[in-house]
Amino acid sequence: MSRRSARKNAFFLLFQMDFNKAEEYEQVKEIFFAEKEEPVEEEDKDFIISEVEGTRSHLEEIDGIIGEYAKGWHVGRMSKVDLAILRLAVYELRFSQDTPVGVAINEAVELAKKFSSDEAPGFINGILGKVAAV
Repeated sequence: MSRRSARKNAFFLLFQMDFNKAEEYEQVKEIFFAEKEEPVEEEDKDFIISEVEGTRSHLEEIDGIIGEYAKGWHVGRMSKVDLAILRLAVYELRFSQDTPVGVAINEAVELAKKFSSDEAPGFINGILGKVAAV
C-alpha cells in the first residue's frame, strides 16, 4: 500500500469516527480493519493508526486552528468530509514531523477532489496554506 493509500484510509477512519462516540474508537477501528477487502500490511496499519490517534489526541487544538483560519465557517457547519480532510492535514502540518508541508497540503487537496464538492479543494487549500504559513 502506498503512503497515499494509507493516508486515504486514515481519512476514512477519521471520517467514520465523526459518527461514533469517542469511547467506541477501539471497536470502530477493529471493524474498519476487519472489513478491508485486502489485508493491510502491519507498517501501513501502524501509519494509519498513528495518523488517526495523533489527530484524535490533538482534536480540540486542531479544530481551533481550523476555526481560526476558516473565516466565516465554524467547524460544526463544515461538511464531515471536508472536516476529516482538514483535521488530518492540520495534524500533519502542526503535530507530525513525518510529512513535508507540500505533501500534506497536496494530499488533502487530492482527497477533496475525489471525495468532496467542486469547491472543497480550493477551500481546503486556502485554509491549509494559511496554517502552513504560520
